[in-house]
Amino acid sequence: MNLAKEDSFFEKVYEVVRQIPLGKVTSYGAIAKAIGSPQSSRMVGYAMNASHNLGNLPAHRVVNRNGMLTGKHHFDGTNLMQQLLESEGIKVVENKIVDFEKHFWEPNPYK
Repeated sequence: MNLAKEDSFFEKVYEVVRQIPLGKVTSYGAIAKAIGSPQSSRMVGYAMNASHNLGNLPAHRVVNRNGMLTGKHHFDGTNLMQQLLESEGIKVVENKIVDFEKHFWEPNPYK
């Protein structure tokens, strides 16, 4: 993938992530599907890994398809991702969101 294409993909990912409501989470796969690239969950993960210098991006609200906090090691501090989610009313036990279906947000398809 060339650099311009990657930048465009990452921006589409960030646009979806910025829409995740407070107290909700979504998955890498749901984001990939929403931007019209359903086979690109891993690339969404790469975009999220590259997002940590973007201040206004609620990256803590992106988890894997099972509700696991797979990206937590990319946050400063031992449990920052969990703490951010819990501050929004989402309970996390053993790195997994409790009542994941209740907190899951399905993004609208990218236009």
